[in-house]
Amino acid sequence: MVVSDFLRWVDTARVSERAAAAAALARAYLSNEISFEDRCAAEAALTLLLDDPSWKVRFALAETLSLSRHAPAQVISALAADQPDVATIVLARSPVLTDTDLIDRVASGDEKVQTAIAMRPAVSMAVAAALAEVGTAEACRQLLLNDGARIAGLSYRRMAERHGDVGAVREAMMVDPELPADCRHMILMKVGEALKGAPIVVALMGQARAGRITREACVKASVTLVERTNAAELGALVEHLRMRGELTPGFIVRTVALGKIDFFGAVLVSLTGQSGERVRSLLAAGRDGAVAALLRAARLPRSLDPAVLTALAVWREVANGKRLAGAQEVTWLMLKAIGAAPGQAGPAEDARELAALLKSIHLDELRANARGHALAIAAA
Repeated sequence: MVVSDFLRWVDTARVSERAAAAAALARAYLSNEISFEDRCAAEAALTLLLDDPSWKVRFALAETLSLSRHAPAQVISALAADQPDVATIVLARSPVLTDTDLIDRVASGDEKVQTAIAMRPAVSMAVAAALAEVGTAEACRQLLLNDGARIAGLSYRRMAERHGDVGAVREAMMVDPELPADCRHMILMKVGEALKGAPIVVALMGQARAGRITREACVKASVTLVERTNAAELGALVEHLRMRGELTPGFIVRTVALGKIDFFGAVLVSLTGQSGERVRSLLAAGRDGAVAALLRAARLPRSLDPAVLTALAVWREVANGKRLAGAQEVTWLMLKAIGAAPGQAGPAEDARELAALLKSIHLDELRANARGHALAIAAA
């Protein structure tokens, strides 16, 4: 059927016939078998079909043209702005659409439109940023699950802030290997808040106990996160904890006791403003007086000095291969350093809270090591 005949026929044809003919015309336009004049006429006819009253005709156009980079730009643009059943096919697949086109549709579209864009084979950082800023929870979840999406750290943070309360989004974020450490911590805190307020948890434990247990679990999860964070991201994680008010002396002591010295160094860099090179040098080989001065510059309580200096000395020997020790032994020696070990007179007034923290960590390590030993015996 030539284009002129098609245009005369289309006004009287049934919907199913028009849809089939529209798809055939679109395939002919994309082929290399028609002349330039016929291609121009076909493009005019495809453009005219955008006004067809039946969405099925426009759907047929979208389905046929959506995968080709040679599809007419004005047709693809109109289809992308059509009703969701038509637009989503084009938005999800068409290589003709630019980032600007996609960002405009993210801003003005509903959840189906946003989700279609989030599921494109390749999503640029700019489009991902638009989805993170205004996309629904489902659109953001699909973006996180899309291996072809390039997501900036700031976009992860916006999704965590906007949709961190949604379980499906949290799950998608936590399995994403590119998730920045500070965002991972933010999600961990969201999980803790959700558990603390869960009716079944409150009913079983009571509000106060549920709050205490979830706080302890969040602190331990944060320490585990520190362990899994690469050195390049430690500074960002420190600043995140600092802004949230969670970079407390107790948390800092816990990380030192457990041997997270690189993190401790990043903390001191942030709190003192001194260079990373100088801080690392002092922690690796500095005299006690110099390290204590560094702790003063960080405005950490003086009561921490004996325990922190003792831990640093032990971890230095471990790092240099001069000693075999773990957190269980280190916490014991830290307790001795503040006079809180069994048989000693007891800690000073200003070190009692520190002693309770170190004893708690020491007992946790004892239980963990005993459990590991028992499992090893059972497996033998």
